[in-house]
Amino acid sequence: MRNLKRALLFFIFLIIALVGGFFIYRSYQKPNYEGAISLKNIKNQTTVYFDEFGVPHIYAKNTKEAMIALGYVHAQDRLWQMELLRRIVPGRLSEIFGSVALKNDKFFVGLGIEEASQNAILKLDKKSPAYQLTMAYLDGINQYVQEGVTPVEFQLLGIEKQKFTIQDVYNIFGYMSFSFAMAQKTDPLLTDIRNKYGMDYLKDFGLDGKFNTTRIKIAKQRPQEYEAISKSIASLLDQSPVAPFVGSNSWVLSPQKTKNKKVIFANDPHIGFSQPGTWYEAHIETPDFELYGCYLAGAPFPLLGHNREYAYGLTMFENDDVDFYQEINNPKNSNQYQTKNGFKDYEIRKKIIKVKDSSDVVLNIKVSQHGPVMNDLLVGLKSDKPVAMSWIYTQQPIHSIEALYALSHSKSITDFQKGVALIAAPGLNVMYGDAKGNVGWWATGKLYKHSNAVNTNFILDGSNGKDDTLEYFDFSKNPSAVNPSWNYVYSANNQPESIDGFAYPGYYLPEDRAKRITQLLDAKSYWDRNAVGEMINDNTSIIAPEVVKNLFSALNLKSFSKTETEILHILKTWRGSNNLKDVGPTIYNKWIFLYLKNTFQDELGDEAFKQFLGTHIMKQIVARQIANENSPWWDNVTTKNTKENRSQIITKSFEEAIAALEKQLGENPYDWTWGKVHSVEYQHPIGKVALFRPFFNVGPFEISGSNEVINNQFFDFVDDGFYKVKGGPSSRRVIDFSDIENSWGILPTGQSGNPFSSHYRDQVELYNSGKFRKMKLNKKEIIQSSTKLVFYPLKN
Repeated sequence: MRNLKRALLFFIFLIIALVGGFFIYRSYQKPNYEGAISLKNIKNQTTVYFDEFGVPHIYAKNTKEAMIALGYVHAQDRLWQMELLRRIVPGRLSEIFGSVALKNDKFFVGLGIEEASQNAILKLDKKSPAYQLTMAYLDGINQYVQEGVTPVEFQLLGIEKQKFTIQDVYNIFGYMSFSFAMAQKTDPLLTDIRNKYGMDYLKDFGLDGKFNTTRIKIAKQRPQEYEAISKSIASLLDQSPVAPFVGSNSWVLSPQKTKNKKVIFANDPHIGFSQPGTWYEAHIETPDFELYGCYLAGAPFPLLGHNREYAYGLTMFENDDVDFYQEINNPKNSNQYQTKNGFKDYEIRKKIIKVKDSSDVVLNIKVSQHGPVMNDLLVGLKSDKPVAMSWIYTQQPIHSIEALYALSHSKSITDFQKGVALIAAPGLNVMYGDAKGNVGWWATGKLYKHSNAVNTNFILDGSNGKDDTLEYFDFSKNPSAVNPSWNYVYSANNQPESIDGFAYPGYYLPEDRAKRITQLLDAKSYWDRNAVGEMINDNTSIIAPEVVKNLFSALNLKSFSKTETEILHILKTWRGSNNLKDVGPTIYNKWIFLYLKNTFQDELGDEAFKQFLGTHIMKQIVARQIANENSPWWDNVTTKNTKENRSQIITKSFEEAIAALEKQLGENPYDWTWGKVHSVEYQHPIGKVALFRPFFNVGPFEISGSNEVINNQFFDFVDDGFYKVKGGPSSRRVIDFSDIENSWGILPTGQSGNPFSSHYRDQVELYNSGKFRKMKLNKKEIIQSSTKLVFYPLKN
């Protein structure tokens, strides 16, 4: 008994020690939101007020000192995220994650982003404000790296902190730019379909843009197997520890459309969800400058921002800025490839990838006149000819920091437009509104077109020069609208109108969101902040009910069971909403998935079908192909001596949907609510380990919204019918120039990437319920609700 008591006391003391140790460690790990810190390279006291959501409001005597403070506080909340982002492009994830990250490293190290970054840095004007402020921001990061607490992720993975450089900044912008591209997921897949089945099978895909009826109005040889390219690149982006950009909504209302006769600006960039989230908010004020911005980790200037004078944001343009070329090697020398002028030597880039707990991997990357050869960079690409990737980002001058400096420091709409013109890639829709009543939209990117005979939806011929002829356009030819007569500008990743008879090719999203946005905006002119806030959380598809009608028209059942009758009633009365208690979206999405599977999987095969589901082409095709009774896709090519038709496929899919939902959710259709199958979990890379998941991940939560509604909480179709949201609005902002100090914002989880911070997940309930918090500009109000951190000059 005495030994038992001793063991029990020892166990109790052990628990107390562990709990006490945890609280001590947590206190040590928490970001420093108050107190005093000495910093090098500042001459004046700089004060940072952290508001109740952890947003730093930085007050400094000059912008350089403000940028040093920004770098420091950004690093203390997001150093782990900065570390991940800067490792992607140079292929350094394997150093910390081991061979599981090797595929990712081999691909990105081969793209040429690092070399393009180096060339851009060599050409920088070292005396320019953009460069000087970037270096000040890096100074602040590095002072934290040197003196601040080592994040828990570094300790778990054994990472040593290292200084950040301007090369890291450019590499981060390069990764962001690649994640916007869509051709790498689409062109190879379409080429395989054409080679196997012919062009008739592609008529339903709307490659000529005929599906893009809601357009942004302007005010001005032997088949090769390429599906592996789509599969590999899509898989790399999906499994990346840093989420890719996907889509976005934005609209800016002129004074004539608003109740208070001032511009209202709305923006919600759609990005894959991760924890921490994409954006870090910060507010800077100096005697001659003020800006409230949303920053990428490791980026000195915000991509989204506003102040008392103007606001700006972005969506994806979805233009085609990536082309694939099939090269032909010299049969006598594999280090040469054919051009119109004869054989030419490949450029060889030697890269060494360090792999944790393993030997180094050496790559000799071949680069043709079109770009890097992908065959050795992607798993499963079995083409016997090399395929090179041409990407505008690595071929045009890169002015990332100059462009973002210009956007964030503009004095007028004219200044702002000059900054937009500096962006060669990625293709963005940059949105603008100001206190003077101006609204504007510009598509960025160095736009070009091939000769008329070239179809850039397919892999091109790199051997004879016929597919190489490009005509580059001046920025003045980019789609845009400034102060249009219809009194608003908007973008939902849909195609813009033609300019000079030329429609820019791209991978535009279907018209669902665009049609809903224009429907709502055209309907009234007395908009206020509350109404715009409701609109940015809108969950209704006006396309889905039309699709349901087409499905019904093809449905052929001899008799209806009670369950079938109830389901048909639910769908007939469904208005396209995707709220938690709705049943309609549960039935609709299951039916749509099985229709897609029964229509396309037999021709494509399992793997290519899965890739097809991840493309914008799939989203474009649903509403139109269902209505086409003569589509060749209806026939199941695996059944001999029979030819299936539209009615058979849609009826079969309906019956299978009911059976699957009964098995999944029970026999009562009214219990099949959307919240039971549509959920989100914000995942940290270390949260993939089950032991750490509750600590690092945030969620899961039931969530409203769906694919291609304004509240675009998007997911992949899956057999089990549980739709795990992959991404959505990475920030929601509503900026009202009639009450600029009370403009609204919200992040999916929280400001901090430090799991010990109280701001790691403190916005998630507001976000999931469609609510907002203030983006504060009023200093008196900020001080009343904030903690205070003071930076003093370091005394020698």
